[in-house]
Amino acid sequence: MRNKTQRWKKVNPLKWIACLFSPIQKNGAFFVAMFALGWICTQLEIMPYYLRDRGAEPYELSAPELFLDIYVVCCLLMLIPKKARLWVKALLYVFFYGLAIIDMFCYERFESTLTPTMLMLVRETTGRESLEFLSGYLSWDIVNTGVGWILLLIGAHFLWTIIRIIGKRVTKRMILPKVNERLLLIPKVIVGALVGWYLYTAASQVWDNKMAMKKLFSYQTVGQVEHEMTKKDCAKLYVPVYRLAFGLYVNSLADTQIDQLRAASDKVVVDSCSYRVPNIVLVIGESYNKHHSQLYGYKMPTTPRQVAMEADSSLVKFTDVVSTWNLTSFVFKHMLSLYAVGDSGEWCDYPLFPEVFRKAGYHVTFVTNQFEPKAKEAVYDFSGGFFLNDPQLSQAQFDSRNNSTHRFDDGVLKDYDALAASHHSSRYNLTILHLMGSHIDYRARYPQKTRTVFRPSMYNRPELTDKQRQILAHYDNSLLYNDSIVAAVTERFADKDAVVIYVPDHGEEIFDGSPYMYGRMHGADIDYRLARNEMEIPFWVWGSRKYRASHPYGWKAIQNAKDRPMMIDALPHLLMYLGGISSPLYRADLNVISPEYNQKRPRILKGVTDYNKLRK
Repeated sequence: MRNKTQRWKKVNPLKWIACLFSPIQKNGAFFVAMFALGWICTQLEIMPYYLRDRGAEPYELSAPELFLDIYVVCCLLMLIPKKARLWVKALLYVFFYGLAIIDMFCYERFESTLTPTMLMLVRETTGRESLEFLSGYLSWDIVNTGVGWILLLIGAHFLWTIIRIIGKRVTKRMILPKVNERLLLIPKVIVGALVGWYLYTAASQVWDNKMAMKKLFSYQTVGQVEHEMTKKDCAKLYVPVYRLAFGLYVNSLADTQIDQLRAASDKVVVDSCSYRVPNIVLVIGESYNKHHSQLYGYKMPTTPRQVAMEADSSLVKFTDVVSTWNLTSFVFKHMLSLYAVGDSGEWCDYPLFPEVFRKAGYHVTFVTNQFEPKAKEAVYDFSGGFFLNDPQLSQAQFDSRNNSTHRFDDGVLKDYDALAASHHSSRYNLTILHLMGSHIDYRARYPQKTRTVFRPSMYNRPELTDKQRQILAHYDNSLLYNDSIVAAVTERFADKDAVVIYVPDHGEEIFDGSPYMYGRMHGADIDYRLARNEMEIPFWVWGSRKYRASHPYGWKAIQNAKDRPMMIDALPHLLMYLGGISSPLYRADLNVISPEYNQKRPRILKGVTDYNKLRK
């Protein structure tokens, strides 16, 4: 009978239930402190930052996911011997508290939590620069922000630790009556059952987010990660440690592709260069819906200057051009790399065309209003700019470039003027100007006080709400402002032997079909409605009077090619032809003005859909 009782004690299921509480019981201070720390971060850090004052709510599953995550950490701590566990927990305290302070500091000072760009900048920062940074941003007023709450928690935790140490010393000197373990089992079982129930509930609630995290950290390229982040059900990186892990992961992917690009640089071979066109200008726009361009038949006068240039025969508009993607970063990689969609390998296995021009003897200038690295840069901008901002690759591609961004695109013109003045003796120039264009939020893309022309009342669109008509007016105003910028670019080259090519990265939904929406749709399916609004883009070539007079056959070739089908991943080969660059890298079948151009080439959108078939 006694043996049966002993065996029952060993397999007593109540004890197993009670054990569910043990990880929390044995690491009580750690569990409470880390839960409080995570709660502070999730409740005070609202992303995007600008929604903080617009009623945005914190991550709704922060409590169950915090409980589950910290419980798992406590279970792992239980596997470590007790003496070593104390040191491990001490290190975890330093790491988690320190990381939370940094993350909250970035949120308060730079309006963003930890990003891949921040980590990239940290890697490139010297010790002296770090000290200058801290002296510029650290001040006592930081304690009045979310950082102050974390410091308060650290103080409370430290005080609790002191009280516990004193309490243990006191109890050691006291003779306490022994407590019957059987009496303690019942409350432990109750608490253990509650813990088990909540773990099951929490796991079922946050399972989708955990699977989304697993998926996010399984990709092989930065572009794939970026595309995943555009989805509505993408992973919620709700605490600083996940954001740090994400930043490190994305940087590691970027490093791999940068290594591939550096290897591809060795493949740049230029046999000779005739400098056919001494001054080549590429203006890259942003989020331009072709069907809102007056130049392409839109009823509102959004491009009067471009229309005037076409009327005086200095501008040739191409009628059948599409982008490769509806994400800027993907387009930039395809547009700058000599990789063409359908080639073997990846875009980063091929040289970048600015490297070719620089090796051929052109002075290459790059002015961007988007891809200068900023602390609060999202993964989208990081993905598009990491290969432009790598010091070694930047030096290989560009002789001159700007180092700041501007609220409006007239700042790009000012930056160009300053850079042009510094290298006025250059005979052969390739200039790349990257505008903010009509990037959402449209109302921020033009000076409203002085450049507002279109108003909601001017649109006879009864199917749209007042708010939608206002958004539409903002968008068209941004296009009108953009028209003034590109016209100002051509004016700067009016007395030179020059061509200016304008091409935006992609289009934009702007209430042109039901369901009425604006922005971009990032689902996998591409129908003609999406392709029409987001992939069909304006593309034109402007020639100065001197160019048209000196290169009549070249200008005639451009005019004859205006109705040819084109996708902008082929653009580098047109540019190399205009530069007169003789190289094994040049492909005439991708040069839209060449007699050898392949007009039947499939135009694959987002790597999945042939636009030629979709249009039919």
